[in-house]
Amino acid sequence: AAKGPQPEVEAKLREIKAHMPETYREIQTKAGAIGNRAFGHVRRGVAGEPNQFYAIESGRVVGTPFNLANVHDELARLIAQWGCTFLIMWSPDAQKGSSDGTD
Repeated sequence: AAKGPQPEVEAKLREIKAHMPETYREIQTKAGAIGNRAFGHVRRGVAGEPNQFYAIESGRVVGTPFNLANVHDELARLIAQWGCTFLIMWSPDAQKGSSDGTD
């Protein structure tokens, strides 16, 4: 049977829309570039799947951290060096052309 809406996921999506304007804008931009796949990555990330979507904005964090090789070390170094008020990470599969044949 298909899963219905998950209340935790829906609450996080509302949080993005209401309190994370840069993140919301970037999601819209990504959807313009790759279509509805972008929303799938966001939903999977906020549902707890790693390596799909992760965002930090003004102290709010949504999504699931990435566990790809070297991502944590590099990200920690960059945040320590430059600070972070906004960060968004997309699945490698969210790159334009990764599965739709475009470049």
